[in-house]
Amino acid sequence: MSLKECLEDAGQSLTARKLRAALSMLGMVFGVGAVIAMLAIGEGAEREALALIERLGIRNVVVEAKDLKREDLMEIRKKSPGLSLRDVTAITEAVPGVESAVARLQIEPYRVLGPKGRLDATAYGVSKEYFTLESFRLREGRWLDLLDEKIHAQVAIIGGEAERALFGHESGLGRSFKLDDLWLEVVGILEDEGDGARSYQGVEVSSTAREIYLPFSTALRKLDRPPLDSPLDQIVVQVEARTSPWDAATAIAPLLDLLHGGAEDYRILVPEALLEQSRRTKRLFSIVMGAIASISLLVGGIGIMNIMLASVLERTREIGVRRAVGARRRDIKLQFLVESFSISFIGGVLGIGAGVAIAHGVALYADWRTVVTVPSVVLATFVSVAVGVVSGFYPATRASEIDPAEALGYE
Repeated sequence: MSLKECLEDAGQSLTARKLRAALSMLGMVFGVGAVIAMLAIGEGAEREALALIERLGIRNVVVEAKDLKREDLMEIRKKSPGLSLRDVTAITEAVPGVESAVARLQIEPYRVLGPKGRLDATAYGVSKEYFTLESFRLREGRWLDLLDEKIHAQVAIIGGEAERALFGHESGLGRSFKLDDLWLEVVGILEDEGDGARSYQGVEVSSTAREIYLPFSTALRKLDRPPLDSPLDQIVVQVEARTSPWDAATAIAPLLDLLHGGAEDYRILVPEALLEQSRRTKRLFSIVMGAIASISLLVGGIGIMNIMLASVLERTREIGVRRAVGARRRDIKLQFLVESFSISFIGGVLGIGAGVAIAHGVALYADWRTVVTVPSVVLATFVSVAVGVVSGFYPATRASEIDPAEALGYE
């Protein structure tokens, strides 16, 4: 028998036993679907974590002011003023391996008005180095510079969504808007980086789409902030290439404890440690989900083997006739292997569709990013075919070893 004849025979056999063939495929559908969905969810989570960590900077150490209740702040302010420029100076001068330290001042404006509308946004006072440390990308215009800092210039860089809210479909570059009682001229517009906050391991990085950045000195001198708030909300510390961010963080912690009188009004984040945690989490997730998918595939393989053994038993007389008219043992084996392969391949294709649907469903309803990649589809297809061939090998071998004389007399 040629391979084409084996495929035709397998098609006829599956068509004649539709329900049984469909039931035997279910295990493969669930197993392959689980593999595709697992890999898509894992890949999406990894890309999300990598994007967040890239934004924070792999060589950076981030010191953030804690968000505390008012009654706790009143007590803490007796010992510590919060994150301040004094901390920035101390870190730069006292911590070995620090290349630079940049302060950020957060403003929660009560109004942001433009010619075409208003915006609910957060504003930040930053220096020109901040954009490099945080890996921002400029769509048009320019960055803030030293002159802006020196003269307390009323200029700003805004996100793409902020531009659309304030200026409609017109370009906002060179135009002015009002933040609280301060008029600011737009000198730069950032590339959109998503439309919402991203978080991982309790660390949240907001999207730049609706944010406003102005010179640090301008925010410090010309905008009001609640008196109990920390003077700075964040310090980004960049270390030298030969220095471990984790070592730098270990040195920063006791220094800040001393400057803050032991008050726990800040926290230290190490993006490099978050990256390693992300990889460990993904490995654990892959092991657990891989075990679940493997069980589904094993059940599917056992189902195919049972169906093929039943098929061999039912077609014993047919096997005898084929052998009597000249079919060789390898022809019989190939016939049943092709049938087993067909079941697993069709089940695998349906499983790929189910996996993609599950991945999209998770992304839609759970707001969890998923990414279906070509390697994951290839891997799932290969595994399904391999399971089918392995499951069909024993029934095919048993069919090929049936004695023709006994088979012809089988009822």
